[in-house]
Amino acid sequence: MPRSRPALALLLVDVINDFDFPGSEALIKAAETASLPLARLAERAREAGVPVVYVNDNFGRWRSDWRTVVAQCVSKEAAGHRVARRLRPTADDYFVLKPKHSGFFSTPLDILLRYLGVDTLVLAGFAADICILLTANDAYMRDYRVIVPRDCVASNTRAKTEFALREIREVLKGSTPRSASLRIAARSRTSARGGGKPRGAGRMVG
Repeated sequence: MPRSRPALALLLVDVINDFDFPGSEALIKAAETASLPLARLAERAREAGVPVVYVNDNFGRWRSDWRTVVAQCVSKEAAGHRVARRLRPTADDYFVLKPKHSGFFSTPLDILLRYLGVDTLVLAGFAADICILLTANDAYMRDYRVIVPRDCVASNTRAKTEFALREIREVLKGSTPRSASLRIAARSRTSARGGGKPRGAGRMVG
């Protein structure tokens, strides 16, 4: 019998971040605010069995892996360590390193999402006007439905965030609700390909 697959995934874009660039102070402050509802949303997704996928910059470190990225960003020396610690991945999450702004460019993200049977993406993270917007654009071109909870993204300025959210609504036909309004309904699911224990799955509707 074919397994039942989740229709939705939560993509956390560049939330594991050292914010090591000039003028990052404003983005760090906004990201710390957004990380609170984002952490709650991620926990709700995990509890419902919705796949949580970290899509994270490799910061140009081509010999790195995701464990090294996490370790560097949660260290106290990293400017964004409070955000990274609050949003660090769990053992059940997925992690995809990206070399450029879009999570789909030269990464296995689309292959992973197709394998999981996903057709709807909830995008959250930083920065809204750059990596969130460009990932949302590439998702739209691949026929995914896009939801961006407006309290779970941040940019250097509020104006840039509002610009990105408007583009997502008007151009990409996405929705930008508050995260608390997203509903997660659990459903049963058989074990994944290759065996293993059955896990819950869910659907989040914006």
